[in-house]
Amino acid sequence: MHLQRVQVPDFRVLKDIDISFEKEFSPRIFPLVSLNGGGKSTLLQLIFILLHCSADPEKHEFIRNLLAHFDVPKHSEQRTIAKFEIWDGTKAVSLEFFVCQGFYLGALLFFEKNLEEEDINDNSFTFRDWLEIKQQQTPILDYPDNLDEEETEKKSQNIPRLDLPTKYFLSRQFVQNKMREEKRFSQSFAEYDKQIKKLISENNLKLIYDYCVSENGSILYLNLMCRIDSSDRIDDFLAAISQKIFLAAPSTQVFLFLNPNYRKLLFKQDQKTKNYYFRIQEAKSKLVNFYPYDNISIDVLIDSFKQARDKDFEEAIETRHYGNHYQNLLDDFNEFLRDKKINLDKDLSGVNFKAERNGEIIELYPEDLSHGELKRLSLYVWLKHSNIENAIILFDEIEIALHPDWQYQIIRDLEEWGPTNQYILATHSYELCQALTPAHVKEIEPKLLNNVNHS
Repeated sequence: MHLQRVQVPDFRVLKDIDISFEKEFSPRIFPLVSLNGGGKSTLLQLIFILLHCSADPEKHEFIRNLLAHFDVPKHSEQRTIAKFEIWDGTKAVSLEFFVCQGFYLGALLFFEKNLEEEDINDNSFTFRDWLEIKQQQTPILDYPDNLDEEETEKKSQNIPRLDLPTKYFLSRQFVQNKMREEKRFSQSFAEYDKQIKKLISENNLKLIYDYCVSENGSILYLNLMCRIDSSDRIDDFLAAISQKIFLAAPSTQVFLFLNPNYRKLLFKQDQKTKNYYFRIQEAKSKLVNFYPYDNISIDVLIDSFKQARDKDFEEAIETRHYGNHYQNLLDDFNEFLRDKKINLDKDLSGVNFKAERNGEIIELYPEDLSHGELKRLSLYVWLKHSNIENAIILFDEIEIALHPDWQYQIIRDLEEWGPTNQYILATHSYELCQALTPAHVKEIEPKLLNNVNHS
């Protein structure tokens, strides 16, 4: 996979973004630069969340958090969030993510004429009837500050419901008539809903989720949609790209895909439980391709040893001879570390390091290694031993904790450790940009006051 182009008309600080990442470039590593607050991190998070989460309803909460307060203008049918052009290995596939009002679907019905009257049991049932029911059935998306249970209950009581009040059922005959009418109405709605879903599919669209917002005392029904410009089935392509997009970022970053109230915890006094970093860990357990830097280091090393051990055991079961995966991994790590040796603790709870000093073997602990050494090792392990191939990898501030020489070298490292991947690096590092041609470096407006002078 290769992200060839991203366009973002208007999202938070991002305005009129249109960036191309040429797949013909070698290496396929692209620094992304801007002034402080220019939107580099926001862009990486937007790319990752839309492409990683859209295919899985269990991850939609992260899209909702990211798109909180992304509204559609009152007199507009739709508003584009982002457009992507992705090379899948054989062809370019275009995706557009947008939010639309319910009447966008009504316009499709009118122009496509796919919903025939004979397909509906009750010809008196209209699109407006369907829309009103959807407004009543769909939860209102709200992000209040510390909304308590009592306020939530009051809000829920104000939402109109389809249930007919029993106080109006004055006679058995009246009740029976109402029940028949309600059943017929329900059947018409179900059939209408089925036809609309079919229409969406036939127009190369995917309804990711629908929701309602309260606006000036009225309820507005909205849809998050994705359009594909390809012969591929949109569900299949979104599922495929979700496995090939990764985000690695420092855990001190403000992650816009966390609940807005959780994000505020970063700027509050540290709590014993459920602080900001706890919420990041929660998110990481659901977003399998999300790697907060501070959580990579030791965990990824232990996991790689365990995986190698398990492979050796599986081989022993099949062939009655233990494999060499663990030893090969150990040799690989030790070659990488050069003057140090690494191994897994017997209880599998950590790793230990040893080094030769003045003819003696001394034991080192992870804290004896610099942050830069641990980070470089963990990135090496993550990329080379996690089977990440043909992927789009988004790095935010990869240069943190790395010596300037290592910042320059990291370009060659990435090319060696994961040669089939594309890398987009949001960075402030002059040395990192110097390691590539000026054409590789992509700038977000407003551009840097003094462009990097590449030699």
